Amino acid sequence: MCLGIPGQVVEILDGYHGQLALVTVSGEDRKVNIGLLDEDPVHPGDWVIIHMGLAVEKTDEAGAATALAGLNLLGRGEQS
Repeated sequence: MCLGIPGQVVEILDGYHGQLALVTVSGEDRKVNIGLLDEDPVHPGDWVIIHMGLAVEKTDEAGAATALAGLNLLGRGEQS
């Protein structure tokens, strides 16, 4: 199991063979490797789950909200 952080793709960066994107994560832009998602192309506006700088899966806005809620729950030490 890995913890992933949701982010929304802002743009695919030039160069890098289309494997690097600018992704907004909690209000900050980060460079994220999207090369693992070659079979499901990533476009601006898409949501991704990020682990250690790599986008490991695509999701939708609801999935991103669920992932963020889980991370917030873990951060507070609350029990479900």
